[in-house]
Amino acid sequence: MNTSLINARLVTCQPGYEGYQPSPLSKVVIKDGLIDAVGPMEQSIEDDDQSLSIDCEGKLLTPGFIDCHTHLIFAGQRSNEFEQRLNGQSYQDILNAGGGILSTVRETRKASHQELLDLALPRLDGLISSGVTSIEVKSGYGLTLEDELKMLRVAKDLSQHRAIKVSTTLLAAHTLPPEYSHRSDDYVDLICEEIIPHAAEHRLADSIDVFCESIGFNLSQTERIFKSAHQHGLPIKGHTEQLSNLGGSALAAKYSALSVDHIEYLDAIGVEAIARSGTVATLLPGAFYFLNEQQHPPIELLRAANVPMALATDLNPGTSPFANLLLMLNMGCTLFGLTPEEALRGVTCHAAKALGLSESRGQIAVGYEADFTLWDIQSPAELSYQFGVPILSSRIVDGVRIND
Repeated sequence: MNTSLINARLVTCQPGYEGYQPSPLSKVVIKDGLIDAVGPMEQSIEDDDQSLSIDCEGKLLTPGFIDCHTHLIFAGQRSNEFEQRLNGQSYQDILNAGGGILSTVRETRKASHQELLDLALPRLDGLISSGVTSIEVKSGYGLTLEDELKMLRVAKDLSQHRAIKVSTTLLAAHTLPPEYSHRSDDYVDLICEEIIPHAAEHRLADSIDVFCESIGFNLSQTERIFKSAHQHGLPIKGHTEQLSNLGGSALAAKYSALSVDHIEYLDAIGVEAIARSGTVATLLPGAFYFLNEQQHPPIELLRAANVPMALATDLNPGTSPFANLLLMLNMGCTLFGLTPEEALRGVTCHAAKALGLSESRGQIAVGYEADFTLWDIQSPAELSYQFGVPILSSRIVDGVRIND
């Protein structure tokens, strides 16, 4: 049975001025999970007499929200470290006591597939409650072949338990595992020669990511991983310029990266490089806020170069423990100076582009997947304006209304 959405005020997120302005009451016809026709209510649009009609009652209909950068799958939690830092302990002290990212690695390695799934679903429910219909999920807390693939399999399994679409990213190059201490090149060998080939062969990863940073992997190591990804037909992404300017974004642009993420220290040369390559700049205000950072991403340079800016939660246990994408819209505006329109596009059309899905998701347009979020609001600016007031009416995934 086909579906028609009627009496909806559309915010299509298509390019241009009209893509942000709410339409008059409109109708959307859905066939086989795709948008078949869009038009004003008074316009005659052919649809199936047997179609299911959903009355949107004048509410605002946007493309389904996309969280294009998460670390959703992990075990353990690190609220104790949050408390320790506020009580004056340094991050190095916490690391020396067995804390930090490697504590998450230990707990994630110990957890079974089912345990990781059970832990992830409440976090996913938080994202869903903020209108998310698609998410990206990274590995990176396993750091062995077996554990990285385990994380990716759990991520793939999420869509069997919730109405959600999942893109998976292999982030084996997240940090150096303890068994490879002082042997980072050997660990990169493992990533390139075993982990990437297995992830590609079993179709567990949709892309490859690298934490290119002074405390992560250097430019030479990052490029080796990018080359391996391309050899196995996988697009690349980058955690780049978060803590310093190593030139990781320009390197990622050389390999036509889907996105470069964090980018607080991105300079004009890096902006020019990603503008030429069509790479998306993904902003992660949750981590900026949680770590009390001071270096802002170069928003004005990105605007001037017409670089698309995505916005995501960076949901993770250490630096951004936030499972709500609406909060990121507000933070993107208040902390980074985005306009409400830029913030909305950052979780729709630009987030889709950051996942290589710009031709199928992130807009309300004929031929696109019928994923929508229905909001009980009058203006799209309300999505960025306030936080905590329930405004989600329902999600629609592949043309099916989900009342979460």
